[in-house]
Amino acid sequence: MTLDVLERDGFRLGIKGGYELGRKEDDSDYLRGLGDIDPGGVIGGIISYERGPFEIYANLNKTIGGSESLTGALGAKASHRYGRFVFSADVSGTWADDNHMESYFGITPAQSRRSGLPEYGAKAGIKRLDVKASITYMMTDNWMVTGAAGAGFLTGDAKDSPIVKDDVQPFALLGVGYRF
Repeated sequence: MTLDVLERDGFRLGIKGGYELGRKEDDSDYLRGLGDIDPGGVIGGIISYERGPFEIYANLNKTIGGSESLTGALGAKASHRYGRFVFSADVSGTWADDNHMESYFGITPAQSRRSGLPEYGAKAGIKRLDVKASITYMMTDNWMVTGAAGAGFLTGDAKDSPIVKDDVQPFALLGVGYRF
């Protein structure tokens, strides 16, 4: 959830709150022996600048509990409305601190013994690059249906981790929404 604090001349400043789900070693046979990452609360901020159909944005998020980590993203987005359709494209990069990288991608000596995977130290850096595109159809002024697709590309220590089986993470979604 994001709450806008300031909105003026295309600039927006907001505060965010949310939840990081963590990870259970029971989620996959491949994670056995690595232990769980507890869920945690997330607080953060976002700043963006929008000019016409283009927007650039940056956010910073702190996880309290769980991975006790700091992540940030920088991205750019373009959108175009044509009648009842809105077409959007977005590209972004995500940075993560040592705590986040070690929690999700590192393997300690104890985890290595339990899992059979080699020890691995994951350091802070660019964790992933994302690209996505979406089409939204405005059925009414309030009701919409959206389809989106894209992919995340793990980079650096995240990509090279023995935990990672596929460094390209595609996604697609279809949803119905209501705008208040």
